[in-house]
Amino acid sequence: MNNNSKVLALKYRPQTFDHLIGQEVVAETIINSIIANKVPNAYLFTGIRGIGKTTTARIVAKALNCSNGIENLCEENYCEHCDAISNSRHIDVLEMDAASKTGVDDVRDLIEFSRYGPTTAKFKIFIIDEVHMLSKQAFNALLKTLEEPPPYLKFIFATTEIKKIPITVVSRCQRFDLSRIKSSELLEFIKKIKDKEKGNISDDALKLIVKISEGSVRDALSLLDRAMLSLENDVELDLVAAQKIFGYFDKSQLIDLFELILKGEEDKVINTYRKIYDQGVEPKVFINDFLELLYYFKNINSLSLESTNFSLNDDEFEKIKNIENQVNPDTLILFWQFTISTLEELDIVSNQHLSIEMFLIRLMYLSSTKSKTKMDDIKDFNNSNEIKEKNLSSPTVNQIKNIAQEEKSKPELSNEVKADSSLKINSLEGLIQICLDKKEIKLKYELEKNVNLVKFEQNRIEISFNDNLDKNFVKDLSTKLFEWTNERWIITFSKAKGEISIKDKIVQNKKLLVEEAKKSDIFKKVIDNFPDAELIDVSLIKEGDSND
Repeated sequence: MNNNSKVLALKYRPQTFDHLIGQEVVAETIINSIIANKVPNAYLFTGIRGIGKTTTARIVAKALNCSNGIENLCEENYCEHCDAISNSRHIDVLEMDAASKTGVDDVRDLIEFSRYGPTTAKFKIFIIDEVHMLSKQAFNALLKTLEEPPPYLKFIFATTEIKKIPITVVSRCQRFDLSRIKSSELLEFIKKIKDKEKGNISDDALKLIVKISEGSVRDALSLLDRAMLSLENDVELDLVAAQKIFGYFDKSQLIDLFELILKGEEDKVINTYRKIYDQGVEPKVFINDFLELLYYFKNINSLSLESTNFSLNDDEFEKIKNIENQVNPDTLILFWQFTISTLEELDIVSNQHLSIEMFLIRLMYLSSTKSKTKMDDIKDFNNSNEIKEKNLSSPTVNQIKNIAQEEKSKPELSNEVKADSSLKINSLEGLIQICLDKKEIKLKYELEKNVNLVKFEQNRIEISFNDNLDKNFVKDLSTKLFEWTNERWIITFSKAKGEISIKDKIVQNKKLLVEEAKKSDIFKKVIDNFPDAELIDVSLIKEGDSND
């Protein structure tokens, strides 16, 4: 294939360790091991897509078999071995895609082929890409050969999902974790490629490519290829055009939208979102970008412009800093939780566009509620300070007035929730009766059936641990006790066994009554007349209820 007709990712594929970007430590370690003649039986390269795993595997194969040796590795005038490996036609370097050859039979053929030494090169090398796709049986068949291969045989594995590879295989390899390429390095790299290809693309557009590629060189070059094909009549490709090509929108629109949400301008918020939607932005992309913006608002003071991975330009960075001072951090945390739940909601609803609009409206109401609460707190604080200043001469009176002022400023509780300071609870039975009066049936049920009382004191209840007790029991009971008595109650668990539950007491008492009834003359007469009769229950007759 003509080199000019290749896609950029293949045309500028690194051919030596010096050409690799962002993997200097990996390259240096491998070179040192080859120079010291301490080459491992197998290499394992792992990392995200497009950062050079298969490329590094080929370079290692060249380094091991190059006619000029590792210190004079071919760069331009390739030797016979380097040329054949670069074009994937070397007889002793076998590349296998584990995604298409996953079975144990494929590995058996590989092992059988490994019994024969190299034909022309120094080493016979097996490069297995996407090795995590091999079956469990295939991995097991590979173990023995991997641990003790012939001196001439080397394995090189590449994978994006290291966790799917059995630990028995990983432990037999020298593992290298290839890192994402730093944004600054990747930007410089694609700038050089752009200049070589004589592309007319702005730096802002290149930064957008770097952001979308997320540290992957192959993704960046593919996007650059696409951008250069979109150029017309030597017109520079700017950020706006690049956003249209890649389906991204201007972050400043999102910042403006966020500012409108805080102001509560519903019509402008909806119109701004519809403009973004009309640009072809998918609802899920919008939500993810909104999450990213929330992160910047929350942590902008600890970030630098470079650390944002070119997501923001100078103006956007400064604008976020200015708005952040006006936003309550609690509001940002709530916004984050709402946005995450909306992201999950998008998988359920049929019309995602409408769901996003309702999400933005909810954020506005949430923001206004938080702001109102905060302003009320400030107002109460200011009122309290005014009273103190007016009554400095009389501290006792001042204290009474402050209390009176606070009482007035607090909204009245409803009759159901209003605390009754005269309400006294002195026993478990009394607490159960109050739960019945207040219609707290769930608490009454738990107290009767699953609570084993150890100690009941003033504002303190100690109970033994019970596996059947509801997990929210302590929290719910504490809340209700505070509402009813206007006092804090402490509820603790004890290792002591405690009394049996109220329900068990009732059952036990009923058994005792039945046993006593069986000893009575009446029961004996009944059994004499009805031998098959069985006493099931006994009811005590209250005074005045008996019939003559």
